[in-house]
Amino acid sequence: MYRNRGSLGGNYIETMSCRWGTELWDQFDNLEKHTHWGIEFVERYTKFVKERSEIEISYAKQIRNLSKKYQLKKNSREEDEYKYTSCRAFLMTLNELNDYAGQHEVIAENLTTHIICELTRYIQDLKAERKSHFHDGRRAQQHIENSWKQLESSKRRFERDCKEADRAQQYFDKIDADINVTKADVEKARQQAQMKHQVAEDSKNEYISYLQKFNKEQNEHYYTLIPHIFQKIQEMEEKRIERVGESMKTYAEVDRKVLPIVGKCLDGMTNAAASIQPKMDTKQVVESYKSGFEPPGDVEFEDYSMSMRRTVSESSYLNSRGEGKPSRSNSRGKLWPFIKRNKLSLKLGSGPEDCSHLPPEQRRKKLHAKIIDINKEIQKEIDQRDALTKMREVYIKNPHMGDPNSLDPRLEEINQNIDKLQLDARKHEAWLLEVETRLTEQGDPQRRQSGFYDSQATTPVNNNCAPVNRESPDGSYTEDHSTEHHLKSRSTEFDDDFDDDDPLPTIGTCKSLYPFEGQNEGTISMAEGELLYVIEEDKGDGWTRVRRNQDEEGYVPTSYIKVFFDTNAKGAMTYI
Repeated sequence: MYRNRGSLGGNYIETMSCRWGTELWDQFDNLEKHTHWGIEFVERYTKFVKERSEIEISYAKQIRNLSKKYQLKKNSREEDEYKYTSCRAFLMTLNELNDYAGQHEVIAENLTTHIICELTRYIQDLKAERKSHFHDGRRAQQHIENSWKQLESSKRRFERDCKEADRAQQYFDKIDADINVTKADVEKARQQAQMKHQVAEDSKNEYISYLQKFNKEQNEHYYTLIPHIFQKIQEMEEKRIERVGESMKTYAEVDRKVLPIVGKCLDGMTNAAASIQPKMDTKQVVESYKSGFEPPGDVEFEDYSMSMRRTVSESSYLNSRGEGKPSRSNSRGKLWPFIKRNKLSLKLGSGPEDCSHLPPEQRRKKLHAKIIDINKEIQKEIDQRDALTKMREVYIKNPHMGDPNSLDPRLEEINQNIDKLQLDARKHEAWLLEVETRLTEQGDPQRRQSGFYDSQATTPVNNNCAPVNRESPDGSYTEDHSTEHHLKSRSTEFDDDFDDDDPLPTIGTCKSLYPFEGQNEGTISMAEGELLYVIEEDKGDGWTRVRRNQDEEGYVPTSYIKVFFDTNAKGAMTYI
């Protein structure tokens, strides 16, 4: 900082020119106030950075909580939403936002480490250094003040002694001129005057000595000591100012260092927005909600003005009340396409294992997803089996490492699990083949025109692809008393469509493949091989309405029967 400090003499004075030691030699108190203000300024700036750090931490916490609040929760219905590109983009945005919050935490951490902690320690050192410098200044000031007091004391003593010597001289002159005064008194006065003059001379010499000493000390004080002390104070102040500047620069660099990562977060959000594909999302809606049913045909005109038997076309979706019977005001038919087909399945909760409560297309997707999950479980079990098998081989080769027979129970358990999962997979694959076959048949225009059957004979339309099992033929239905309320609601729901006094016409016959105990309200029991009349076909919910006689009718599982539709029957409808 200095070109040449030199000695504490003249060279130092030249070096200190235009500095606090020479320019502000008489401003000790003001310098003390200024340096005190400088420390307070550093403390205030430190407090500012600390509050900024707290704001960053609070902001990062709020951003993280916001991101966590809208994150996908496991085992929630929101999981289905993320098959859409817009929802996946939103999830990516939340992840980027979480990383963005992390950068604000980095800012807070760097501000605390590189500025707040450093300045806090520096302020303590600065206070100690300032105290030391001003202590030296006060001590030098006290020394020069004491020297000045000694000079003033010697000066007053010299003045007093001179006045006394003058008075003694005047008294001697007066006595010496008086002829009446004895010679002894004159001699005494002369000696007194000489003594006073000698005292005055000694006081003079002392005063001169103190004066020379004070001038020397004053010169050293104002040209050596004070400039030296003030120069240290100036250097301290310059370092303080420089340190504040470095802290402000660090303050900006802390933000600048995270800008590239923040930019990547923002780029990630932009890329997430660019990944949204509206057409794919609308296609996904089709994949999610497509039922696989065919649209209804035209409704034919029903002429009530003619005295002939009322007929209803096969393509009509109006529920018939019988032949030749006028419809009543409370028995107006409903169009099936506008009825919620899955109402029963929603009431039944998860539905049967074969997903027969779902529309064909949705059933196919559900079964396909289940097969994928089962295969994953099978592969997981196989991997565990392979790992245990290798471990068993190691135990056989190295008996000291473990007993190979201890792994046999676990291997047996895994093999049983694999067999069970494989059986479950084959069962679901059979159901999937069944529904895919039906969808293929519905997609065939020629088969749709013929109603899937020959016009001259009755043919079975519902075959269960699973092996015969009297207790649970294909896993598609297991009677549960908890469904009683929902079957009751189904029966009451459709009771509005039919007149209680007029039985529904038969649209075919069916043969029971398995026995069924209709214990729930709205169902009817049947024995294996029993023949029943079909009065309402399956609407996609897994139930078919049948009649045993004029007074006994109800619903039975569609998978428990083989249906033979009468193609000549009026009101016959085909959904299978």
